[in-house]
Amino acid sequence: MVSIKSKSEIEIMKRSGAILIAVLKKLQSSIRPGITTKQLDEIAEKLILSRGAIPSFKGYQMSGVIDFPASICSSVNEQVVHGIPDHTQLKDGDIISVDVGVYFEGFHTDAARTWGVGEVSAQAKQIIDVAEASFFEGIKQAVPDRRIDDISGAIEDFVHSNGFSIVTDLTGHGIGKKLHEDPSIPNFRSKHKGPRLRAGMALAIEPMINVGTSRVKTLQNGWTVVTNDGKLSSHYENTIIVMDGQPLIVTLEEQ
Repeated sequence: MVSIKSKSEIEIMKRSGAILIAVLKKLQSSIRPGITTKQLDEIAEKLILSRGAIPSFKGYQMSGVIDFPASICSSVNEQVVHGIPDHTQLKDGDIISVDVGVYFEGFHTDAARTWGVGEVSAQAKQIIDVAEASFFEGIKQAVPDRRIDDISGAIEDFVHSNGFSIVTDLTGHGIGKKLHEDPSIPNFRSKHKGPRLRAGMALAIEPMINVGTSRVKTLQNGWTVVTNDGKLSSHYENTIIVMDGQPLIVTLEEQ
């Protein structure tokens, strides 16, 4: 069942989103060759806790897998999502996708960015830009009376027109009192059109796109998803609220 957020709940999610924005800005300014993903995780967790919030991801449970051990997901190069922070140092030319969730006053927000480390290739820059731009193509359809599939189709068309593939094993999701709520939000058309959009729906829309094959696999840690061919992947995500007009992006500073 898809929940509809009240005005007061939307205000809380906006405050949660403001914390997440601050975390993303701090992480972006901290990324450089030589830093470890564990250090980035520590930076994020410290800032989230200092704002009176809780990291949404730390301790997150998934059936048959260890609880997620960190406050951010840090996915480098061919890692698509759910990379676990460790002592590996980032190198010049890497790209890193950082996914962060914030739980504040009973509500979650969720966002992801992909950034280059030092000087990156033209192809790396392009896939980062296309992932971000595809999100904005998708949310043009995030208005009342459209369907989830309208968002999905807009993302799919844009990504494919730019020569990249779309991960089909993973989707975006509803969000609110739970980190993952209905509905599922694919980044590609499916035979299920999804529910009709209504004002007050909170959605985490997150294109995940690859340079090569769309096929992915999960590593032995049970969490980290990587591309089958070892080629680059990029991830971009925001939490939005469907409004009577254009959607409200609660995890983006400038709109």
